[in-house]
Amino acid sequence: MEPRRARVVPTVSRALLPIAVTAAVLLVLPTLWFEDSPYTTGLAVEAVVFGCYAVGFNLIFGSTNQLFLCVGALAGVGGYATAILSDRWSLPLAAGVALGTVIAGIVGGVLAWVAVRRSLDVIFTGVVTLVFSLAFTQLLIGQSDLTGGDTGQVLEGAATNLADDAVGGYYLFVGLLVALLVVFRVLQLSHIGWAFRALRDDETAAQLAGVDVARYRVYAAVVGSAMIGLTGGLYAYSLGFISPVTYEFSQVDVQVLVIVAFGGLGTLLGPVVGAAAFGFLDRALTDSGQLREAYYGAFVIVIFVFLRQGVIPLLMSLARRLGRVRRKEVEWEPSP
Repeated sequence: MEPRRARVVPTVSRALLPIAVTAAVLLVLPTLWFEDSPYTTGLAVEAVVFGCYAVGFNLIFGSTNQLFLCVGALAGVGGYATAILSDRWSLPLAAGVALGTVIAGIVGGVLAWVAVRRSLDVIFTGVVTLVFSLAFTQLLIGQSDLTGGDTGQVLEGAATNLADDAVGGYYLFVGLLVALLVVFRVLQLSHIGWAFRALRDDETAAQLAGVDVARYRVYAAVVGSAMIGLTGGLYAYSLGFISPVTYEFSQVDVQVLVIVAFGGLGTLLGPVVGAAAFGFLDRALTDSGQLREAYYGAFVIVIFVFLRQGVIPLLMSLARRLGRVRRKEVEWEPSP
């Protein structure tokens, strides 16, 4: 029994090593780059926030092929639920964030359950969730007495030291991103991760192997939506202001889709790589003016033409090829 335990510990350590390295890099980044620049800090916070969104979306779509085109709406559910519960109903902020996270998870689970019950494929699941996203935006605008409508509302309980342009806010979301990556990795290593991979690779074969498709799709949607809702709630209080534009489809979902596609769908660090790339792109295009959107469009075209599988799968494929070449060189090397 002891040797088996000894084998398991290094396996877990190796599995968590990429997350530990990522955390170390992100934690020292302010001192090396942007600690004294509120503008650059704000860009970094936004990049990390979108990385958190992308981890939740990657769990839903990358693991179980459920195209949820409502990332912004789920973040808005968490954000507005937190704001209403904490600012208007005077609940403690921690309780408001927790309840907002739970509500977002429930909404995501219901959407997945509807898709499973109606046997919706990837495209129709995307259509249904997109309709929900648009309806949610209209609901926010229509219920202006409660939500502030399209003009938004200021959140009184926001902490200035955790603002989106403060280093404290950056460290807050780095901690959240690392926690979400750990959850993602733990799920990958568990029997749930095995079921997720079976669903992603071949749903029919997974059913024949005894995988409960409906249950595991709902599991992925609940956990991924809770991740997105938690991020949306914390981001609302980091901004100190909330409005429908904060969670608009064009502002959130499009960028999250491109981030995950660039980094690598279903990979652990794909969301981090994608968010980092777009964070640097934001910084580089600061002074580009009206050409900004054109440059973005060109970058997206390059991604989908030349990086169809994403950066992480491409690097892994190159590493495997180099490994095979090295082994062949060793095999053909003459003996002394």
